[in-house]
Amino acid sequence: MVFSSLFFTFAFLPITVILYYSLGKPLRNIVLLTASLFFYAWGEPVYVLLMCGSIMINYWIGTLLGRDSGGRRNRQLLLSISLIFNLGCLAYFKYFGMIISTITAMGGWNLQVGTPALPLGISFYTFQTLSYVIDVYREKIKPQKSLLLFALYITMFPQLVAGPIVHYADIESQLADRSMTLEKFYSGMRRFLCGLAKKMLLANNIGLLWSEVKAMPGTEISVLMAWAGIIAFTLQIYFDFSGYSDMAIGLGKMFGFRFKENFRYPYSSQSISEFWRRWHISLGSWFKEYVYIPLGGSRVGKWKLIGNLFVVWFLTGLWHGASWNFVVWGLYFGTLIYVEKSFLQKSMARWPKAVRHIYLLLLVVIGWVFFEFTNLTDGLSFLRIMFGVGDNALIDNQGMVKLKTYAVLYSVCIIAASPGPKKLALLFIRTHGNIYKLVVNVYYCVLMFWGAAYMVGSTYNPFIYFRF
Repeated sequence: MVFSSLFFTFAFLPITVILYYSLGKPLRNIVLLTASLFFYAWGEPVYVLLMCGSIMINYWIGTLLGRDSGGRRNRQLLLSISLIFNLGCLAYFKYFGMIISTITAMGGWNLQVGTPALPLGISFYTFQTLSYVIDVYREKIKPQKSLLLFALYITMFPQLVAGPIVHYADIESQLADRSMTLEKFYSGMRRFLCGLAKKMLLANNIGLLWSEVKAMPGTEISVLMAWAGIIAFTLQIYFDFSGYSDMAIGLGKMFGFRFKENFRYPYSSQSISEFWRRWHISLGSWFKEYVYIPLGGSRVGKWKLIGNLFVVWFLTGLWHGASWNFVVWGLYFGTLIYVEKSFLQKSMARWPKAVRHIYLLLLVVIGWVFFEFTNLTDGLSFLRIMFGVGDNALIDNQGMVKLKTYAVLYSVCIIAASPGPKKLALLFIRTHGNIYKLVVNVYYCVLMFWGAAYMVGSTYNPFIYFRF
């Protein structure tokens, strides 16, 4: 079940909201947990058992860690059990096929081994359970005594399958008790509609251009067409994932939860380091807190820093998918961040802002090529086309037609990906507060009906980050 579907928007969500608020406060968590399990089981009924097993084991380990205040070896053993179980499940379901294919390629064998289907959202809920157990082990938080509340933390459907990754400490108090007002609910609904519009109206439509370009034979793609296509993907993946995060944050607010922001206009950044402070914030903060800092962070020698960055960005790339192109993508950004930290940062400060921004966008767009092409050879071939290496035409009529067709959508996407509209809205509030309320209400009504119309007629509706 996806958020951008008619069943979710006009059946599952309204029924859940009605039951949640009509059955009274004592039953709200039960309603939300039941709805979350149903939401997950809708597409993968078998793997809901895996998730429930993970909940039971990690709840048990957390409880034992809370009781054992003395024995260090026992605590380390319990932590090890949790790490082996959680990472073992993730490795088997997500990376088993990659491991077998790599071994086969290296040994020259022809192994025919079936690979398991990837459980939806396993990367996200595995990281949440790991952060909970590690924080209990570190005695940063107390273990949750209620199995119901712990299960709700792991399974909560707004952020279950594609994040943001929620730390237990951030919502610990909200699990037991949370206040709710009509204004908060309305604010959450507005945020959900914004995310839905990003997904249905922007990501899906600009993504069609990239699908057309990617399906073309390499010999028929001009330099212009290659850049038009990969820029379309650059916009698609932002609106796809930030749209999902907006919907998750909005849904959470509708049920009284406050989730942290996951995106802060990353394409307005002026360095790779800043970009990664603004893109998929919850994942970046997870690796920083649980991998980078324990390794020593940046307060180490040159070679140790290189090693730390290699580990973090190798894992960041690998987290995104069971294919070596994701590892290359991660190490690509890790290398750029090291270059910036080591010597480029000081000189960049003297560059004009426009130059820094172009530098950031160019490197990010190149990075998305490694991300999107699972076959590295195909990705490198596409990069060669982008930079005019080969016999491909520089400009062709087909490319010009595509640009004219998508010109308005390109413009809307570029504006929507910047903080400009938000700044204008804040300015309008200060000068025309009363009119603003009316305009906003009309705006969200239009988004709702327009988004619903696209859900009815759209045949292209993938969530890119669902596969991670």
